[in-house]
Amino acid sequence: MPPPGVCLSIRNERNRRSGRGSATNPDKFLDQDFDQLHQGFFRDGFRFIDKMFPPEWRSIGNGILHPNDLERIKWRRPGTMVKDPYFIADGVSRFDIRQGSLGNCWFLASIGALTFKEDIKKQIIPEGQSFKKDYAGIFHFRFWRFGKWVDVVIDDKLPTIDGRLIFVYSKNPNEFWAALMEKAYAKVCGSYADMNAGTVSEAMMDFTGGIHMTFKLDEAPPDLWDIMYRAAMSESLLACGTPPGQSAANTVLPNGIVQGHAYTITRLMQVMSNGGLVRLVRLLNPWGHGEWKGDWSDKSSKWQTVSLEDRTNCLSIADDGEFWMSMEDFCKNYSDMDICSLSHDFLDGSTDCHWPYQFHEGRWVTGATAGGCSNYKESFWTNPQYHIEVETIKGECAKDKGLKNLLVSLMQKSDKRNRRLASNFYIGFSVFSVPPEYKEREGKFPAEFFMREPVASTKKYLNAREVMEFFSLAPGEYIIVPSTFKPNETASFILAILSKTDSHLLDENSIDSLKITKPITTENMNDNDSRVTIFQKYTDQYEELDAEQLQRLLNENLLQGKSPGFGLDTCRSMVTLMDLSVTGHLNHNEFLRLWDRVVRCREIFYRTDTSRTGELSLSELRNAVIAAGIQMSDDMLNLMALRYGVSRGSLTLDSFVSLILRLECMSKIFRNLSDGNGIYLQEKEVTNVVNQTLLLCLYLLCHNKLRRQKYLSK
Repeated sequence: MPPPGVCLSIRNERNRRSGRGSATNPDKFLDQDFDQLHQGFFRDGFRFIDKMFPPEWRSIGNGILHPNDLERIKWRRPGTMVKDPYFIADGVSRFDIRQGSLGNCWFLASIGALTFKEDIKKQIIPEGQSFKKDYAGIFHFRFWRFGKWVDVVIDDKLPTIDGRLIFVYSKNPNEFWAALMEKAYAKVCGSYADMNAGTVSEAMMDFTGGIHMTFKLDEAPPDLWDIMYRAAMSESLLACGTPPGQSAANTVLPNGIVQGHAYTITRLMQVMSNGGLVRLVRLLNPWGHGEWKGDWSDKSSKWQTVSLEDRTNCLSIADDGEFWMSMEDFCKNYSDMDICSLSHDFLDGSTDCHWPYQFHEGRWVTGATAGGCSNYKESFWTNPQYHIEVETIKGECAKDKGLKNLLVSLMQKSDKRNRRLASNFYIGFSVFSVPPEYKEREGKFPAEFFMREPVASTKKYLNAREVMEFFSLAPGEYIIVPSTFKPNETASFILAILSKTDSHLLDENSIDSLKITKPITTENMNDNDSRVTIFQKYTDQYEELDAEQLQRLLNENLLQGKSPGFGLDTCRSMVTLMDLSVTGHLNHNEFLRLWDRVVRCREIFYRTDTSRTGELSLSELRNAVIAAGIQMSDDMLNLMALRYGVSRGSLTLDSFVSLILRLECMSKIFRNLSDGNGIYLQEKEVTNVVNQTLLLCLYLLCHNKLRRQKYLSK
């Protein structure tokens, strides 16, 4: 049985702090350790079979093969297909790959770009893998997935029909790195079918972990060629796509270009032709055949107008899917161009200008932090807020005044195991300038702050995995608010910032997860005599209350028959929380402390229940928690909403009382047991804490304490 979700969350946070998930220390996808598995199977003389991605029809998925073809599939290891298999034969080349019966040209176009970048290639394809030395039928690849690197283990059983690979294959039938890499990515996506259709930006980000930029070629900036050229000279992947046709099929136009198809940009070149400078783009069709037939194609007469040296260096007359075209024809025939890189120093021409990279992970939760776009004035402010300080550009970079200096990327994360089941929301973000009167404000900015117009924003909300914008912002302080278009849409996201200066990004509401600012007083909130009278009416012979007696007392005296009343489980929890003597009963003093708190919580509950439904909606919860004297981060509010919200998305009075009491109790436990950095509990002590307060609260406090330490250490 796997550990509980709370345990996994704490463990994942600790792993991140220790560097797990980084490029040098990737996380183990599905907890499979390649080194341990490889050593064990090689030692025992067996061939690995991956039970997490088994060689059977469910790993293929539905909708890409005819049922009759599915029945014909045989999963075979390369050694049974050819006599002398190689993982890599004569290096990794863009010409190695050939697309199979799967609509994943977007993935293969990204692989084509990958083959030019040695450092990125080594990160994705770990060295030392072979069918010769220490072979045990197991291989692994690494991909960046939504904020962390993962190491993906696979067996080498590949789907075949009549002895031939049905998906990607290599030009050399004895080479299998491309087919195995495709299988590893299919495992990450959920199945081969989950790779059917996509965008090159998705695969390129998964190959680099970098921020990607998309340029719509019908809106191309005047310096697009310069940007592309500098990117090609750096550690960047470049690809592009053609506009779709009238059908979903990849129709080949008379000029040789395929509609709705992804291509790799493999080179850029400037040549002199008839006394004029011509800018050329070289592209690769992942089919491995099918080329452009216009100017500067393989057989174009234009090549006779350039020098012999340029013609020798550039021209290759072969139907290998690679061809040249002019920059003008490129912009006419392709709809968009993508660049993805970890180093974005190519964004301007100065080698002295660097673009630091920062990112934060966040979450929109229905009723709590999913406020929708700025059209929804009352709830927009509840979205996550990020504070950024843009500093003055100095040195050589200052010469480029007026140029764009901030790139903001918003990516929504998928929590679905199968890629095809993930549904994207329309997402975007707005940037607001912070005026002087708000400079020293801490925590979340209120609704009235966002009544002003943003200084920058996404042009429109897109139903996409990622949206990005490139801005020019004056030095100063800003608030960035990412959101879905509509309120109450739950999703996780990554907000990434590239700035031309050492700008500082801070999640406005995640540093202090929980702070009791005004504890609920216990000093004579009601007449003492009446409280004593009520207590004595329900006690046993020892003048104590158990949970059942407390339930009757609260329902008859506090709610006076109103429905719903306090449940027995809630009353058991309250007894446990307030029972200092650990007897399972409340004595006189313990009851008075509890009564005052419950009465105060009831007053807050009905005052903040503005909808007059008798329940707190999750949007009303924030105000109720503030009124109770508790400062709560977005992270904690999200988890409270998920933990305490009933199916209707609201909290009853007994749930609200239970929540406030547990938060107060857990805060005291943490303050009393903490050494200033965290707390250590033995197994028996953990059990006691869990019984009293629920592990959820402990997780929230520890989790955000770790986040605070991580932020302060930067």
